[in-house]
Amino acid sequence: MDNSLIQKYNVAGPRYTSYPTVPYWNEANFSVEAYKQSLKKSFSESNKTEGISLYIHLPFCESLCTFCGCNKRITKRHEVESPYIAYLLEEWDLYVELLGEKPVIKEIHLGGGTPTFFAPENLKLLIDGLFKKAIKAEEVDYSLEGHPNNTKKDHLQVLHELGFTRISYGVQDYNMVVQQAIHRFQPFVNVKNATENAREIGYSSVGHDIIFGLPFQTVEHICTTIAKTKELMPDRIAFYSYAHVPWIKGNGQRGFKDEDLPTADVKREMYETGKKLLEEAGYIEIGMDHFALKSDALYKAVEDKKLHRNFMGYTTSKTKVMVGLGVSSISDSWTGFAQNLKKLEDYYEILEKGELPLYRGHLLTAEDEVIRQHILNLMCRLETSWSKENSYFKEIPDVLIKLKEMEADGLVIIGSDSLTITEKGRPFVRNVCMAFDVLLQRNKPETQLFSMTV
Repeated sequence: MDNSLIQKYNVAGPRYTSYPTVPYWNEANFSVEAYKQSLKKSFSESNKTEGISLYIHLPFCESLCTFCGCNKRITKRHEVESPYIAYLLEEWDLYVELLGEKPVIKEIHLGGGTPTFFAPENLKLLIDGLFKKAIKAEEVDYSLEGHPNNTKKDHLQVLHELGFTRISYGVQDYNMVVQQAIHRFQPFVNVKNATENAREIGYSSVGHDIIFGLPFQTVEHICTTIAKTKELMPDRIAFYSYAHVPWIKGNGQRGFKDEDLPTADVKREMYETGKKLLEEAGYIEIGMDHFALKSDALYKAVEDKKLHRNFMGYTTSKTKVMVGLGVSSISDSWTGFAQNLKKLEDYYEILEKGELPLYRGHLLTAEDEVIRQHILNLMCRLETSWSKENSYFKEIPDVLIKLKEMEADGLVIIGSDSLTITEKGRPFVRNVCMAFDVLLQRNKPETQLFSMTV
């Protein structure tokens, strides 16, 4: 990759797990009641035909990883598990009462935090509690994030019996110096055991998360980590660029100095090297950050043009409704977003009042809905199209002017009513989406809100 392109396009930008992005939600025009109505409408239109997705945030971790930007609560006190699950089920009861009929659950994702902080019997209590008032869809995708150090066979067995078939493990990097800097320790043998246990039990997809751009990390470290990864051949790999946002996440991302981070051109070399090694091993790049073997459902979703992206990342199918349970979770009614309270005590307090723990959100305008679809198209298929009758909005001419320089650099191909991101442009997909992001263009932030695109 030409270093001049890196220097030109390495700017702060969103990762587009939603549009509008959270900093540009119009909270002044948001109301919980209006969001409830949008949720009920989308649910009634889609529950019987496609079901709903559930994201459940399990925030507890026994130790702090200093690279992490997630909402978490650090504790070794496992007595926090049962009360939290009880509140999650109270929140679910409120949603079921609001929606008026049993939800058909197509997708579940357990995120965190560390979901496997919870004992297997408590995770079973949670999932069984959900299905007391819900129906399992005919085709499901139930997944979780696991820590290689504490994901036991009992976790895997119990969740597999409940319908979970996919797990992703946070690996990040196998170098001890890097692990020390980010306070994330997991020997290769732990990852190997966790991976093999999942396969032995019957999980159809085991993923590994690898991060490039971490403190003290080198290109050689990436090579070593991927060499070890190839020994296990996970079905899919998330190859993430480290998002350094200490101005948002505070001291949790201050376990090292800024000068300990690799430069932008070294980060891009890490990506290019990692991508080459992964492709040589048989992995196909999917959208942004993700690689999968041809046997994995994520690759098949690309082939069938069914790949979707939401707050859970890339998924193999779309549902109109996504309900987020737990602290900081975000729900999506397709025409609106709503986020839960971030502080555990506040979350508990409002649920005790019998109210949904929502504190902010956004109701999409007609323009928002069109732009959202363009950005989804770009993130999932690296192309989009428009016409006066279909997916057109008045700023399209201005968007194309912004993209002319990217076209000259060979990153995009602009047609009469379409746009395609080239293979050369794939690393800059966030930059392309930013050209469509009219809210970002109209309201340039005075301070940096996002991580760098490279």
